[in-house]
Amino acid sequence: MSLGVFVGMRRAAATVLFLALACGAAGAGTDNWRFDTANDGLVTASVYATNKLITGGGALSYSPVLTIACRADGEPAWTEWLQLNDAVSASRKITMSVTIDGAGKFDESWSVGTRGRQLMHDGADGIKRLVPANRLLLSWRFGLLSGRGQADFDLAGFDEAVSQIAGSCKTDRP
Repeated sequence: MSLGVFVGMRRAAATVLFLALACGAAGAGTDNWRFDTANDGLVTASVYATNKLITGGGALSYSPVLTIACRADGEPAWTEWLQLNDAVSASRKITMSVTIDGAGKFDESWSVGTRGRQLMHDGADGIKRLVPANRLLLSWRFGLLSGRGQADFDLAGFDEAVSQIAGSCKTDRP
C-alpha cells in the first residue's frame, strides 16, 4: 500500500468519524427511543435500560426494556411496561419500587403479564409523572428466594416521545 493511499484512507476515516460525531451531537431528543405502530393501533416508544441483568447462571446478560404505549380507541389509552428475559414468580400483581430522578422511592402495584416476563402499569398517571424526569430506577423481586431485579433508565427525549406517540394515537398527552 502506497503512502498516498494510506493518507487518503486516514483522511476518509477521519471525515466519517467527524460526520458521525456531528450527527450524534445534532440529533438530540428521541435518539435512544424506538418507535413502532402495530396493526391493531397500538403505538409504542421503547428504551433500553442503561444497566444489565444477569441471567442463565451468570452466563448471559441483557438490558430490560421500558415501553410506553397508547391506543387511540382502547382502554386504558396509556400504559407502560417493563420487558424482562427472566420471569418473576408472581402471577397477577407485583410491587414495583420506583425512584424518579434520585428522589424518594415509592411503591406501586404493577400487573404481571405474558409468562411473567412483562410487568405492566396502566393509566396516564404513570406516563405523566415521567414527563419532566431525567432518570427512572425500577426495582422488583423475582421471587421469594430469587433476589431483586433493578433497571435504570435514561429518560432523555421522554417528553418528545410522549408527544410523538400521542400525535400518532390522535389523543391528548397525559
